[in-house]
Amino acid sequence: MSVRLPAPERIAQPDSDIESDSASSSSDDDDQNWDDWVSDSLTKQECRSLFEDKIFPSVQEALGHDKAVHGFDLDVVCSNLSLDFHGRVRLVNYIRKNNISAKDAASFQATEAWLLSDEYLIPVLENDPLLHVSPDDWSDSDDEDASDSDPARKISLLEKKLALAQQTLLEYRNMVNNAIDLSSLANAVNEIPQGTGGALPRDDDTHYFESYGENDIHAIMIQDKVRTSTYAQFILTNPTLFRDAIVLDVGCGTGILSMFAARCGAKRVIAVDASNIVERAEKIVKANDFDDVITVVRGKVEDITLPDDITQVDIIISEWMGYALLYESMLDSVLKARDRFLKPGGVMAPSQCKMMFALCDATEIYKDRIGFWNDVYGFDMSVMTETLYDDAIVDVVGPETVLSDPVFIKDLFLGDITPRQLDFSSSFTLISTVDRRSKINSFVLYFDTFFTPSGLPVPPNTEVKFVNEGEAILAELWPVGGKPAPQRRRSTGKERERVSSFSTGPQSVPTHWKQTIFLLREPITVSEGSIVGGTFHCRKSETNSRELDVEIHYSVQQEPDSSPSDTVVQMYKVR
Repeated sequence: MSVRLPAPERIAQPDSDIESDSASSSSDDDDQNWDDWVSDSLTKQECRSLFEDKIFPSVQEALGHDKAVHGFDLDVVCSNLSLDFHGRVRLVNYIRKNNISAKDAASFQATEAWLLSDEYLIPVLENDPLLHVSPDDWSDSDDEDASDSDPARKISLLEKKLALAQQTLLEYRNMVNNAIDLSSLANAVNEIPQGTGGALPRDDDTHYFESYGENDIHAIMIQDKVRTSTYAQFILTNPTLFRDAIVLDVGCGTGILSMFAARCGAKRVIAVDASNIVERAEKIVKANDFDDVITVVRGKVEDITLPDDITQVDIIISEWMGYALLYESMLDSVLKARDRFLKPGGVMAPSQCKMMFALCDATEIYKDRIGFWNDVYGFDMSVMTETLYDDAIVDVVGPETVLSDPVFIKDLFLGDITPRQLDFSSSFTLISTVDRRSKINSFVLYFDTFFTPSGLPVPPNTEVKFVNEGEAILAELWPVGGKPAPQRRRSTGKERERVSSFSTGPQSVPTHWKQTIFLLREPITVSEGSIVGGTFHCRKSETNSRELDVEIHYSVQQEPDSSPSDTVVQMYKVR
């Protein structure tokens, strides 16, 4: 789904004196939000009153008029009803479409059915400037709760959310009553355990863990040489870190990372996995004579107790990354393990990941996924493409398809990031590097991963390692041709910490993560130096916590002194 919003007055320019990465925010505290980006346009965008046909020179004057004349404060109402971006859009469009009076609009309780209807996501007025998101709508930042210290207000908000959920449940039950005879299900309903509120909890985990019980998925991961060799390189070239350490391997799979740690001298390794792969992992550990060091534990790391009265570990290793980095939401479990078991000063491996974002010409993917349907043996089947833009595509694109310098839209330091911060909003500014007028049909997202022996953030301007096709990436770890690997001469001075890293970007050998492509319903035309700016929103899906909902707001400024285009909002699922 895509929506058009009014153009911003300008697009923020990156600082020419700093790295291109800095064109994007690096933390939740520094992330620009949607209001920051469009605030200038709001000051001059003509706006119609919600309750009259009067046109005002700006949003502020229109809202001020509605507040003074009609006693209706849109921002206060949205806040009181706890409306997110989509709720605010629905509210504005509902009022405009149905000519709701200010008195009736002020009496909404957030339980109305239209607040869940996609009908009211469609603008009633073209380029309605009121359809802008407020600062905290999409980003569930840690500051949100901190700024709302009134317990009575918190209780009121929770009560409204509960009422909305109850109303939705009631409407669903009425629909089912009209469709089938529920008396035939009475016995089944009576068997639901007490305390569940009459509904079984949603299960996002069973299929996820079962999928990791199969051989194929582990073969794919282990055969990814960029992935596996980087973990091996970090572990086996840091014997001082691992010697006599207690190591926790979260999501151990076959146990290969645990065996690297044991080979490097770890005193004890606890390998945890919730899938039945642990049955084979135990046999693998024993077959390699590590069963005196490695203990395999089956269960969720949120629930387990470490064996032999161990309460803290020195190092947590985990390969938790998913498509677009955060798909599958395994990082939540790793952070829970950190908070439960990692000793103060302990090391997370990897220690840091950066989500990278760029303009992309994914023409070949477009032809395969979209264009193919335009002519199938002479038949027009383009109707098959109507929903294809709603899902991000996981595929490989070459380095020549990247048409801007990438910027990072999220910097995750595993030493202190919280699960709450994994839902985020971040502004971006991308500058086209094309040498002639070109059409951009997608954005590309990938991630860079870093390992530091200290567990501290990587130094500024640290470059990620790109692996070239045919590069002997394992030669440093294992003898080649019967000869030992060359040893680095130890420096007598103060050494800079050695950082291990890998990239899943187009510039490197493809990994099993590939890249995540966001095809645009409306391709954009750019020239050299054209600016594409906007906001990237990412959060866990409300229907499956292991999937992602992504929303990209973007506008194009062809020349530094030209006006930006309308803002396009496109929504995607990563699943």
